Formats: sequence, structure tokens, C-alpha cells
Amino acid sequence: MQATCLCVLAAVLALVVKRGSPETALLLVLGAAVAVLLSLGQALEEAVAFLEELGRRSGMPEGLLIPLYKVAGIALVVKVGGGLCADAGESALAAVVETAGSVCALAAALPLLRTVLELLMELMA
Repeated sequence: MQATCLCVLAAVLALVVKRGSPETALLLVLGAAVAVLLSLGQALEEAVAFLEELGRRSGMPEGLLIPLYKVAGIALVVKVGGGLCADAGESALAAVVETAGSVCALAAALPLLRTVLELLMELMA
């Protein structure tokens, strides 16, 4: 609730400030985004601890879960980065951020894809 209130307040203030100084409005939005992300530290820590416990209890090898964590992290960073670029009026940069994120996510998922391929090859043999 606090994160939502801070972001809505920053968005309204940015709209007011944008008329006189678009750069200041962008910095205001960026500051609010950083503040919210930093405040999520404990919640993120709890979520990661739960996912680690889930991985241990499921019996799945850790090597299969790490790529999933990486892809989720990449997706979050790309979503925020692309949104900030779009808000700054740089839609081309937003598209580049999204493309780079897709390539990085694919690269991070390669170990998982290799494992799936090996499993399929074993089943076909």
C-alpha cells in the first residue's frame, strides 16, 4: 500500500513538474522507483527463502531452479527500465532494453533448455 501511494504521489508530482522541467520530473519518478525497490528488500528476501525451501523440498536439482530465478529477475529489471525509458520519451531505448532483456533471459534459461533437450533425447532413445 505504501509503495502504491508513493508511486501515485510521485506520478502526480511529476505531471505538475513536467511542464516546467521534464528532466526534474524524470528524476522524481526515478527517485520514487528506487525508493520503492529498496523498500522491497525484506519481502524479496522472504520470497527467495521460500523458493529455496520449495526447491529443497521438491527434490529438484538447484541447477534447474537458478535459471528460473535469473529469468524472473531479468524480467523485473527490464520492466522497470523499459518503463523509465518510455516515460522519458525514449521509446526506441525502451524497445532496446526489452530486446536486450529477452536475449539475456534466453541466455539465462539455456541450462534449463539443455536439460530438457537431454531428457527428450533420453526418452527418444
